[in-house]
Amino acid sequence: MKTSMAIVLLSSLLATALVQTSLAQDQDIAVVVNPKNPITNVTRSDLRKIFAGEKRTWSGGVSVKLFVRVPGSYERMVLLRLLGMSEGEYKQYWIAQVFHGDAQAEPAALFSNGMQKEAIMAFPGAIALMALQDVKSTMKVVKVDGHLPGEPGYPLR
Repeated sequence: MKTSMAIVLLSSLLATALVQTSLAQDQDIAVVVNPKNPITNVTRSDLRKIFAGEKRTWSGGVSVKLFVRVPGSYERMVLLRLLGMSEGEYKQYWIAQVFHGDAQAEPAALFSNGMQKEAIMAFPGAIALMALQDVKSTMKVVKVDGHLPGEPGYPLR
């Protein structure tokens, strides 16, 4: 009896997790920057360069500070698609960047969008990818290829 109840409970939890994962994969991922950053639009190509560490400063000369979500998060999956890399390739890429002196460290991987929000507000050159539902009114969302999250043609989901 206890075994069958445990199986039913485990099946229910698994089904809930699968539904939540599929719902998450349908939502737009916003590009968020520090509110003092003058940028309002970025091309997908430039966004790729920013998150690959190829573009290191904003137009005003402020250093770009990358914040990413930890492996397994939906924002991380969208980042990997943007870069055209697997998780392993991403890790190797940043190891090589640091080894060759092209970067001081790989981007800070944060466990939650709440942590990303705090980091975005604290660092003038900060940029992150965040689930649209977690974006607060005090945060600055940047258009990608002229589109805001939720608009037709928005590329990050």
